[in-house]
Amino acid sequence: MSSYLDKQQAAFKSEAMSVAPKISAKRTLAPPVAENAPSPAPSNASNTSRNENKEAKRKREAQNVVYSQPAATGYGTEAFTQVTYVIEFLKKKDESKTFREILEYLSQVNAEDRTKILIAKILRQHERVRWVPDPELKSQTWDSGTFMHRPIINVRTKKDLIAYLQNKADAQGVSVKDLKDGWADCEEAIDELEDEHKILVTRTKKDNHARMVWSNDPSLFHQVDFEFQDMWRKTELPSVDELVRKLQEAGQKPASEDPSKRIKAAPKTKEKKRKAPRKGGKTTNTHMQHLLRDFSHLKR
Repeated sequence: MSSYLDKQQAAFKSEAMSVAPKISAKRTLAPPVAENAPSPAPSNASNTSRNENKEAKRKREAQNVVYSQPAATGYGTEAFTQVTYVIEFLKKKDESKTFREILEYLSQVNAEDRTKILIAKILRQHERVRWVPDPELKSQTWDSGTFMHRPIINVRTKKDLIAYLQNKADAQGVSVKDLKDGWADCEEAIDELEDEHKILVTRTKKDNHARMVWSNDPSLFHQVDFEFQDMWRKTELPSVDELVRKLQEAGQKPASEDPSKRIKAAPKTKEKKRKAPRKGGKTTNTHMQHLLRDFSHLKR
């Protein structure tokens, strides 16, 4: 019996000796962190590493380019933008300008020839620009002639405005905004023509600026005495019902019927739909027929 225990004890010692080197290394535990201790400031190395990661991420995102379409150079768009500036330039100057003067205004004298040719071509075809060919040349070049602003309405004096309104084939008014496109200071002339009763003017409620103008006949204007105007303002007009009654007594048909005689129709009440009684089909359970009878007529 003792020999068996000795063998077990020897086996345990040998196993313990073989495992001892593996667990001999001691673990170093970090000291506990205080609750109110400040957080450590990030080092410069950590900040630079974060910035490098962000830059690398941005580079990766920028590489997502679709190559199925050509790159937008903005060549045509830039030319149309230059033409917009030219129209405003011609509008302010209100005189003809050569293409050389236009290029000097745009600072495009040293631009490429294709850019100049494109700007000149757009200007010649633009509806707000008038191109005048050079009379001294038999065959016009791409930069010959002069350019002028073409307003929406070619009116610049009071006489021109009266003639333009009288020659209109319709009764529509003329927008003052369109007049200002070629006649910037037209409001003073509009006020004078309105005082002379030669035009009719509608104005804005906020600033009292002229908005639309129509032609007017000054011979139709008649001055009413101020005494009569005061009498008209002081006269008390009868009510609508009284006017209708007096017109009917005089045998006249009023423009509107008497409101007091209007009979209002009574509102229609919606009737509730009653459910139709169920129609029984073929009776199969004859043994329960006495239980399936309709006793609804016995209800109170």
